[in-house]
Amino acid sequence: MIPRVVITGRPNVGKSTLFNRLVGSRLALVADTPGVTRDRKEAEATLAGTKVLLVDTAGLEEAAPDTLPGRMRASTSRAVDEADLVLFVFDARAGLLPEDKHFASWLRRTGKKVLVVANKAEGRGGAAATMEAYELGLGEPVGISAEHNEGVYDLMRDIADLLPPPPEEGAEDAENLPLHFAIVGRPNAGKSTLLNHLLGEQRMITGPEPGLTRDAVAVDLTGPDGKLYRLVDTAGLRKRAKVDEGLERMSTSSSIEALKRAEMVVLAVDAVQGVQEQDLHIARLIEREGRACVIALTKWDAVEDRAKAKQAAIDRISISLSQMKGITLVPLSAETGEGVGKLFPAIRETYEKWNTRVPTSALNRWFEHALERFPPPMVEGRRLKLRYITQVKARPPTFALFGTRAEMVPDTYMRYLVNSLRDAFEMPGVPIRIMLRGTDNPYHDK
Repeated sequence: MIPRVVITGRPNVGKSTLFNRLVGSRLALVADTPGVTRDRKEAEATLAGTKVLLVDTAGLEEAAPDTLPGRMRASTSRAVDEADLVLFVFDARAGLLPEDKHFASWLRRTGKKVLVVANKAEGRGGAAATMEAYELGLGEPVGISAEHNEGVYDLMRDIADLLPPPPEEGAEDAENLPLHFAIVGRPNAGKSTLLNHLLGEQRMITGPEPGLTRDAVAVDLTGPDGKLYRLVDTAGLRKRAKVDEGLERMSTSSSIEALKRAEMVVLAVDAVQGVQEQDLHIARLIEREGRACVIALTKWDAVEDRAKAKQAAIDRISISLSQMKGITLVPLSAETGEGVGKLFPAIRETYEKWNTRVPTSALNRWFEHALERFPPPMVEGRRLKLRYITQVKARPPTFALFGTRAEMVPDTYMRYLVNSLRDAFEMPGVPIRIMLRGTDNPYHDK
């Protein structure tokens, strides 16, 4: 029997949208009207290498047993009784409602393993809303947007981590899930040539014409370190104004979708042309999605002054990509093989940093030192009082900062904290998130 993963929550929080996203097909009806799903819908899916049976359920509502909502509630209860894992979904835009807290309390009493999912958590505000779910007492919540496919791959990984390994495959295989990385970049930056070299075969059509690759193509391979990788080659990403309607627009969407599903991203930059504005735009997109990144300076065999070219790339990136300070650059030539051997170690090292979890004691010591070195600034004539910080998740490293009026911390001080965190715990080139949580003033409306 494969493990059963049951999706539940109030009506209209996006359960069926999430079900479709995890299954990879529009099996469940989706509409803005609450209560579209009445009967349980089941489908098999493979999430981060783990095969599961997904169960979509009707919305949780309190109702008399002989009514339709009451019978729907009973059906959902039976599904939860049979579940190996329950995904409890709430609407991050609406925040936690009394009904959410009521049903969370019921789920705690069942003794089932529960993963809290804050859906519709797209954008910066979604991260703060996700944190509200800690008060449910069901563990660390996961913020996603099922509609926009944000955070869904991280959710798949979390689901796989919470389920026991299949008995016939053993724990060792479960731990050796493939690391997903996508190769992205401008057209004709050498992405497909690099993929072909890594595979040792002409898997992708290459040539001098830009735009030969139209769809995102995934290939599994074993790296020189003996670990499994799933490599995705993507279509070139051009400036939006230069993307024509139709096929190219779909290719661009496919590339961005592949980037969102990846854990690691290799940004291919033509070393002959140097770092262009569009390269920086793609790098910012990678950072915004919270992916780990390594920059491959391709066509290195054609560069005449290598020291000058590498320094120019470092200078351009350090000035224009301060949020990815210390990102790893790997000069290589897929044509000759020069430098390609350094790519996998760079990917693995950056991936480990992306997974960093800082011990609480070390984080507290860093925080005290950071505040002593540069105290929080004055805002509206009063000094901010920052009290403590805690790490709420990895992939990417995400922290919650608490204090009186913490939400008013200026961007300049936030950059100081992020850069200090990056230096103290050796996380160069990795996106770091700090969410601000102010304390309520009980006399604010008095």
